[in-house]
Amino acid sequence: MSLADRFAAWRNRLIASPAFQAWAVRNPLTRGIARQKARATFDLVAGFVYAQVLSAVVETGLLETVRLAPTDPRKFSDLSGLPPEGALRLLRAAAALDLVREIAGTRFALGETGAALLGNPSVFAMVRHHKAFYRDIADPLALLRARRTDTELARFWAYEASADTDEAAAYSALMAETQALIARAVLEAYDFRRHRTVMDVGGGLGAFLSAVGAAHSGLGLVLVDLPPVAALAEAGFAAGPMKDRLRIEPRDMLREPLPEGADLVTLVRVVHDHDDRAVRLLLSSIRRALVPGGALLIAEPMAGIKGAEAMADAYFGLYLWAMGRGAPRRPEELKSLLNEAGFQDVRQLKTVEPLLVSALIAR
Repeated sequence: MSLADRFAAWRNRLIASPAFQAWAVRNPLTRGIARQKARATFDLVAGFVYAQVLSAVVETGLLETVRLAPTDPRKFSDLSGLPPEGALRLLRAAAALDLVREIAGTRFALGETGAALLGNPSVFAMVRHHKAFYRDIADPLALLRARRTDTELARFWAYEASADTDEAAAYSALMAETQALIARAVLEAYDFRRHRTVMDVGGGLGAFLSAVGAAHSGLGLVLVDLPPVAALAEAGFAAGPMKDRLRIEPRDMLREPLPEGADLVTLVRVVHDHDDRAVRLLLSSIRRALVPGGALLIAEPMAGIKGAEAMADAYFGLYLWAMGRGAPRRPEELKSLLNEAGFQDVRQLKTVEPLLVSALIAR
């Protein structure tokens, strides 16, 4: 055992001691740290309740209600359909999480955290979607014993086997709603001006390509997705300003050759949705489709990124397991898969918010 391991073992024995914990809370020099750690520990224990408070806030439209003017419990009761006591209980729970703030105990206004959420509407889409996820992880050990295919998330994301337009519309809409922040971060991290044609594989309704096209008017745009999704994307772009710049290719990216001619291919939140075998097939197909000297840009939440550990390995680790395929990967794991497929010069790009997305460019 190394010196660092022995020190960590000693430190952990000390922290686990009730006598030390009691001393740390009383000691003025350690009291602040002890309280901070205690709060973090309790948040970990109670986090499932906080998530349900947020879900109730989203479902009742509380943040929109208090956005322009404070509200009182009786008015919120009328708007939400909750009994007065239930409305007050939810308002105070939301205030405890800084979603709203209590004014003199009689009215409630928007809180700082609530304001931040209103600035990110994609969060609301994910909170609503989490109802399915919650049902899948109600018994986490049962879920972890096997990669199941009978989960709600597996059914929701069954796009590879689905030819149903309604199902395609449901998952494509969710992806599109949560894409704006991702697109902004990628556009800040990479200079698209060096390319002529960008092909977004697994591009859904085209939210990412729309952002790229709006930022770079000279780029040719190609969107590749399954036929039901491609049909929805085509309808969405039919009367838009990019209809003459955008070519939509209905293809199964894992079973059919990709269109050739692009000098940049983008995979935005696609790789982590698939197991290694499918990723190898996809990367090899992309390499064949790219022009000589072309590049591949991968953008998604990645494991092992400082400050984003919980998002990647806890949230996406369990989410993708419940989905029945895929995994959050570290940049070095992705680099290995890229090198295996024939890509070189793999570089990690600096993104403004790695909690949301990290990015790699490979040539």
